[in-house]
Amino acid sequence: MTTAYLNRIATAVPEHDVHEAFVSFAETMLVDPRLHAVFHRMANRSAISHRYSFLDPRRGPDRFSAHDAHAFYRPGGFPNTARRMELFEQCAPTLMRQALDSLALSEEERAGITHVVVTCCTGLYAPGLDFEIIDHLGLPADVERTMVGFMGCYAAINALKLARHIVRSDATAAVLMVNLELCTLHLQETQELEQVLSFLVFADGAAASLITAREQGFGLDSFRAMTVPNTRELITWKIRGLGFDMLLSGKVPAALGRALHDGELMAGREDVDLWAVHPGGRSVLDAVEKGLELPMGALSASREVLSSFGNMSSATVMFVLKRMMETAQRGQRGCAMAFGPGLTAETMRFHAV
Repeated sequence: MTTAYLNRIATAVPEHDVHEAFVSFAETMLVDPRLHAVFHRMANRSAISHRYSFLDPRRGPDRFSAHDAHAFYRPGGFPNTARRMELFEQCAPTLMRQALDSLALSEEERAGITHVVVTCCTGLYAPGLDFEIIDHLGLPADVERTMVGFMGCYAAINALKLARHIVRSDATAAVLMVNLELCTLHLQETQELEQVLSFLVFADGAAASLITAREQGFGLDSFRAMTVPNTRELITWKIRGLGFDMLLSGKVPAALGRALHDGELMAGREDVDLWAVHPGGRSVLDAVEKGLELPMGALSASREVLSSFGNMSSATVMFVLKRMMETAQRGQRGCAMAFGPGLTAETMRFHAV
């Protein structure tokens, strides 16, 4: 049967590095001064140095920005869902085009695209990003389009699974996948420390990838999903009047670590050379490393992405895979893994060619 290959990956982030600005802003939301020291300690331990947003955090009388973070997130007047979606519709296509341009598809490759698959859980409109992609690249109007929506951080693995099914059923197919998230669009005004800490890791980013039967990049070998029993309430993502409301429980890392240690992933892990783990946060990576009994340095690519970009939801694991693709040696075998609502781990086995 035909093997599907993830041929190459391109990534993009907005221009504004907001991590330090957010740390300062978040402290002003926490009225209880006793929480400030705890928040700063957790921020220092987050292992994040940079996160990027389409919102501009700079201040100054000579500065003008149509996407002023301070005007958007005014204390006592955070925007409603309609306003957030207006900005998504304005800004998401710009970031998408950056990722597509970086992918640098040749004329021949553009002509061969048969399917467009998009993952996103932070915004939606119609006609949407799938149409924006077709227009930007000049693809035929009859290209097949699929939107993988509201699956959270593991959506890219599901989209790769779909791309593999497409290519295996038709060896002439070529799938263009885009993973795009504007996570900073959904900051909530809250006094709850756990919720503020969940905002500490999220950022905006996009990835574009090409999946075909051409033997180049990573061969997509197999997929497996693992849902942890009795954890349905630990990660939730719901549309409310003031944006998309996330709950990311501090219990996630421990639950995930136990499940990985006791689950099927422990079998055969000695055959894995490359671990492309979604960096949901430092504690998540620590839990995966401990749960799978991985050697020190096995998650270095994931930790580098976390430090440089934070958690960009569905796009993040593609940033990790891109780093691995640049240095992987022929014959190395890998496991990509991402986590999200359920609590579910979606995994993909691959090999480097």
